[in-house]
Amino acid sequence: MFSTGLVSVALFFLSATGVRGFSVTTSNNNVRVKENEGTDLTCSYSADFGSNARVEWKFKDMKGSQTYVVFDGKPTQPYAGRVTMYGNNLRISKVTRKDNGVYDCEVSAGEGQFGEVRVQLTVMVPPSPPMCRVPSSVTTGKVAMLTCHDGDGSPPPTYKWYKNNILMPADPSKIAGFQNATYRLNAVSGNLEYPAVTKMDSGQYYCEAVNDAGPPQRCKGLKMEVRDVNTGGIVAGVIVALLLLLLLGLGIWYAHKKGYLPKKAESKPKPSVVYQPTSLHSGDGGDDEDGEFKQKSSFVV
Repeated sequence: MFSTGLVSVALFFLSATGVRGFSVTTSNNNVRVKENEGTDLTCSYSADFGSNARVEWKFKDMKGSQTYVVFDGKPTQPYAGRVTMYGNNLRISKVTRKDNGVYDCEVSAGEGQFGEVRVQLTVMVPPSPPMCRVPSSVTTGKVAMLTCHDGDGSPPPTYKWYKNNILMPADPSKIAGFQNATYRLNAVSGNLEYPAVTKMDSGQYYCEAVNDAGPPQRCKGLKMEVRDVNTGGIVAGVIVALLLLLLLGLGIWYAHKKGYLPKKAESKPKPSVVYQPTSLHSGDGGDDEDGEFKQKSSFVV
């Protein structure tokens, strides 16, 4: 009687507070499978959802793009032919590296009746020989950036750098023999950076890509040489430039002296034109009568 009363009180409390036991679970939330093999993503839900619960699967890739894998009980077009549903579970017949990401199993049965569970899928792909870039020549005190990347390995590989066949520690300050080194090594991005190289940093470098899907792969060793500033070359360059300017000046002077260069055209003054109109006289006399001087009009152009 006492236990029955407790059950009744618990049911009454759940009913009064609106609390439900809707839950969605999976038997494996971290699935790892080799590329081109098949795998199952499991999903189950509590009886509270009833017999007509709706199950859908969503996928979010490594770049954050999301899409439906199963919608309204059927695989969507991109997955048709290699994805099937059995019960609530998702079966992928042949995975590729593009299937890397998270899968959400969402269960709903009506208003307010919703639950989901997430499954991480990792497609195992061994690394390929990475692409390495090493500057062949760097001036003392300048920045040197060495890069390493592999786009095939899954999960994404981490990177190790070797100098003259010796492994370079990620934190050189903690390793004897590297305490004076000034480089920064990023094992995730694969970048090896020297903020200010010295001649001691000269050597042959190669990088290694590592993950747990297969054996490590390395790139071909490349040599980096650190050189001092070529002061003599700079001085010689300045002297040559000055000599060229001097020769150019002498050439212009000589050409001008010999008359090889065209002379500047001289501007000539315009001639003045005087217009003298014909005097009008009465009679035949050519001179003014009585020797009287009379001013004649003139027009100067």
